[in-house]
Amino acid sequence: MAEAAPTEAAPTEPQARHVVYCGVCSLPPEYCEFGGTARKCKGWLEQNHPDMHKKLYSEEAITASLSTLSVDAQKRAEKDSKKKEAKAAAAEAREAEAKKEAMVYIKRVERNKRKYVTAVSGLEAHGMDLKKVAKEFGKKFATGSSVTKTASGGEEIVVQGDNSDDIFDWVVDVGGVPDENVECIEDKKKKSAG
Repeated sequence: MAEAAPTEAAPTEPQARHVVYCGVCSLPPEYCEFGGTARKCKGWLEQNHPDMHKKLYSEEAITASLSTLSVDAQKRAEKDSKKKEAKAAAAEAREAEAKKEAMVYIKRVERNKRKYVTAVSGLEAHGMDLKKVAKEFGKKFATGSSVTKTASGGEEIVVQGDNSDDIFDWVVDVGGVPDENVECIEDKKKKSAG
């Protein structure tokens, strides 16, 4: 018996969708307005995906979405958006003020007679990832470097060797911390009575 030719085409596999995620808040751009960084997200979208920015934030798109709302809902939406923008601006101002006042402490601690370690704390307030910075210090100074917990519950970077001057230069130049916010401390080990 001869085989009949298939009359139906084989069903096609569903194609994967390409979803764009915001580089600021990591949400899809349609949902950025519900996060706390809507203004930053809007700028990122305009720079990286102008076609999607036009689709979401053009006058026609905003007018079309507002036309479906009642007059009271439009007023509430306007009031809520103003409140969110003011809240985001206030949060940015607080964050900038905290960053401006945050101190970075570079402490040289004597381990043995001529051996030192350098402890750096306060970098996280300036938006730096401590693990990445510790790895950078380890590579730059060719020493051991790690993130450790302090007694007060915070974290600090401990670098082997006396690298306090070099770390000061790195924090000011690469880290972007003003030099008046960086303090170098020398901590000597107490001699045991005996």
